[in-house]
Amino acid sequence: MSLGAICRSKSPFLASALALRDLIRIPIIREPSSSSSSSSSSSSSSIPQFSYPISREPPFTSEVNRCNYHDGRPRGSLWRGKKLIGKEALFVVMGLKRLKDDEEKIDKFVKTHVSRLLKMDMIAVLLEFERQDEVNLALKIFRVIQKEDWYKPDRFLYKDLIIALAKCKKMDDAMQLWETMRKEDLFPDSQTYTEVIRGFLTCGSPGDAMNIYEDMKQSPDPPEELPFRILLKGLLPHPLLRNRVKQDFEEIFPDSHSYDPPEEIFGLR
Repeated sequence: MSLGAICRSKSPFLASALALRDLIRIPIIREPSSSSSSSSSSSSSSIPQFSYPISREPPFTSEVNRCNYHDGRPRGSLWRGKKLIGKEALFVVMGLKRLKDDEEKIDKFVKTHVSRLLKMDMIAVLLEFERQDEVNLALKIFRVIQKEDWYKPDRFLYKDLIIALAKCKKMDDAMQLWETMRKEDLFPDSQTYTEVIRGFLTCGSPGDAMNIYEDMKQSPDPPEELPFRILLKGLLPHPLLRNRVKQDFEEIFPDSHSYDPPEEIFGLR
């Protein structure tokens, strides 16, 4: 292939690659060695010696290898995340977020689109709203799930939604779910107790936090240190309540130690 034909090629990348390959293969003329015999020099002087440099790079095996092939699909965590939600579920998520300020349109959308979702798509919508802190929409989806024929009381469905509500300081809605869960003979786990106690302390309701603490002591699950430590830290302005929790903590975890701040923090002199 001549250099002019290569330059007129429609594929400039392919043309440059082929030109480079041909340039690499240009023969190199070697001069005859002076130390060789006169007979060999006379016979080789008239015939030039050619040698081709050996390229260590592997040759192009196909045209696909000559460019960075990309099939158009997203790369990385974005594509893996989108695969977890089906098209129908994604349509419901976008539609509900668009109509979340209009209760009448939301109810109509739920009847026409949410109710026809499959079980896994409906749960995927619920989890997506919890992830985005759209707790009001998540609560609506949970109410729809409770009316389905396949619904069975599940502690983990309650747990995720209650934790999402507590983090968004929706403590009234969280406690309504709490009561419903207890009516279905389900007990929260330690993480649920911790987040609800933290939510009440953040909202300035130590009395409600202590009510959850008393409920936690009746749980069949073994106690963990984290809820106690959250209470001990959040009840610093309430020394009487804190001393009560501290006594229980020392009885249940005798090998653990709790931090006692200086008396000035309690307002005692």
